[in-house]
Amino acid sequence: MGQILIIVGLVIVAIGILIWLGVPIGRLPGDILIRRDNFTLYLPITTSILASVVLMLIGMLWRR
Repeated sequence: MGQILIIVGLVIVAIGILIWLGVPIGRLPGDILIRRDNFTLYLPITTSILASVVLMLIGMLWRR
């Protein structure tokens, strides 16, 4: 359990550093943004796919 908490913490720190450096996490090409008068819809499709692939690779490395 301790190892999992350390890895989760390191991932959060890495994401924070990327945001601090200006990497547009959450605003990737392929994400859908619809703005109307009193309505905003944001569908982070590309961001979700990228996060899924990264988590899958981390999981595969973890099992080895």
